[in-house]
Amino acid sequence: MVLDKKAVAEAVALALADGKGKRKFTQSVDLAFNFRDVDFKKPENKLNLDVVLPYPPKAVKIAVFADGIVANEVQKAGADLIIPSSEIASYANEKPKQAKLAGYFILSEPKLMAQVGKALGQFLAAHNRNARPIPPGTNLKDLFERSRRTITLRSKGKLLPCVHCPVGNENMPVEQITENAFAVVEAVLKKIVDSKIKSIYVKTTMGKPARVGAKQAKVKEAVAQPNNVSQSA
Repeated sequence: MVLDKKAVAEAVALALADGKGKRKFTQSVDLAFNFRDVDFKKPENKLNLDVVLPYPPKAVKIAVFADGIVANEVQKAGADLIIPSSEIASYANEKPKQAKLAGYFILSEPKLMAQVGKALGQFLAAHNRNARPIPPGTNLKDLFERSRRTITLRSKGKLLPCVHCPVGNENMPVEQITENAFAVVEAVLKKIVDSKIKSIYVKTTMGKPARVGAKQAKVKEAVAQPNNVSQSA
């Protein structure tokens, strides 16, 4: 399998040629890995990777569980939603608030982590939105900026042979999406050896998948004729 940046760029271009501008909403661009002979039940094989991308794949809002001085500091630093400890129970019991929270990157001051985990841990884990503690003494503006560029790649189940994550949206330049996608590829290769990766695909939300490593001639043909995309590799 070819896993260099050029191959990733070709797959991104192919995916965009097929799907870009064909929907009434901005489609995300996703990266999907198919694995072979990997038992994700084994702790050493489980994927639970936070990858800080070079470019934010979409507009991401930051929610912070915080009280008092910390709440004031995160507000000044640009947090989009601040939830005091007195409101944690309401988020645990009210579905509209939970639905809203699912769209945020979630941080918490350390002393509230246990309370957040007890009340909302199951819900947040199911939506891949686990709260992350704010390290003491951290630069909050820098933390928020990194958080907006962070995606999580997580394996589920015992033998599920694939994982996927967003790496951009159709309005981003191919070069930025490629840099994001390759950052994820590099992170996965540090955990799973090349021989265990069966295939990698790039696709828009509603578009056809483009395989990383497809023959260059097929890529050129597909980009030139976006309505006649070949799926063979």
